[in-house]
Amino acid sequence: MIDLYLLIVNNFNIVISPKIEQIVIFAIMEDQTPKPARRIRYKGTHPKSFNEKYKELHPEQYAEDIAKVMLQGRTPAGMHRSICVHEIIEFLQIAPGQIGLDATLGYGGHSLEILKHLTPGGKLYATDIDPFELPRTRDRLASFGYGPEILNIKKMNFSEIDQITAEAGLLNFVLADLGVSSMQIDNPERGFSFKIEGPLDLRLNPKTGKSAATLLKSISQLELEELLVLNADEPYHQKIAKAIHLAQANGITIATTTQLKEIITEALEFLPEEYRKEDVKKSCQRCFQALRIEVNDEFSALEKFLEKLPEALHSGGRVAILSFHSGEDRRVKKSFQRLFRAGIYSEVAPDPIRPTVEECSTNPRARSAKLRWAIKG
Repeated sequence: MIDLYLLIVNNFNIVISPKIEQIVIFAIMEDQTPKPARRIRYKGTHPKSFNEKYKELHPEQYAEDIAKVMLQGRTPAGMHRSICVHEIIEFLQIAPGQIGLDATLGYGGHSLEILKHLTPGGKLYATDIDPFELPRTRDRLASFGYGPEILNIKKMNFSEIDQITAEAGLLNFVLADLGVSSMQIDNPERGFSFKIEGPLDLRLNPKTGKSAATLLKSISQLELEELLVLNADEPYHQKIAKAIHLAQANGITIATTTQLKEIITEALEFLPEEYRKEDVKKSCQRCFQALRIEVNDEFSALEKFLEKLPEALHSGGRVAILSFHSGEDRRVKKSFQRLFRAGIYSEVAPDPIRPTVEECSTNPRARSAKLRWAIKG
């Protein structure tokens, strides 16, 4: 009987027979193709936390599932559904060879539709300050075939529109969507939503400035009252500001979204029970909005943008601005009307354009949107 010895060398199975002085390789290298990583496991029948939503966070792999979510009138986590796309494209009248700006790139939904009308020879500039979403959107648009030859994305605030025109020249059209993107709201680590636990941050660029939690530590009760009124028209501003100030005076640190929600809820316990829940929800929305506007200096940025805008447009150039609350819309309306009276704009929207009933039914986040436009003389 021949003695056989089995060795594994460099992933080869080798049989050695010392008596016949022969080496026989009887199996070729084993399959080294890496196995795909298993998705995150979760308890129950459906994922609840943001990181567990494996289908919605990778929509390209689960198109049918994403479509079902949208048909239910919901926005999949990690995605964003652009609003008034048809109305915006129809007004801007984009033509091949034009140069334009998407001042608030976000998820890139508006930009994707704009790019379809620019070829051949056109160029779209796009700006955003979110350091996390911007590279993802760049990759997403590149996957559709829109690279740097037609799309120039810059990490900057739209208030610096004069820097864009210094490079690009005068623009044929400009779009600004002033809303917060759904992927920012849905990610608890960004702290934009009171509905899920997360750090009370609210910064569009978490790498600069101070968070909402830091702001609350330094602001006085009176200053907070004024902030809630000016930035969100909060009717219960005095009671909410007092509750926040008292909580911190008693050593309570307001560091998370749910901690702030609980304080607001307790401050409004005096409301009649039959509509307390809905009123608390609305006050939470307004308070988070007011803090977000403050930490990102949004009104100041918008006002600078509106002042520089006419000088950025060609004669006949068109601008469309989509806003989501009264403070933004008021500033856009007043700027357009003032510059119209001065003869700088030849036409402005007489009334805001609202999303259709059909769009609001499939995308509830569109309900508060107002679209205003202007044409340079």
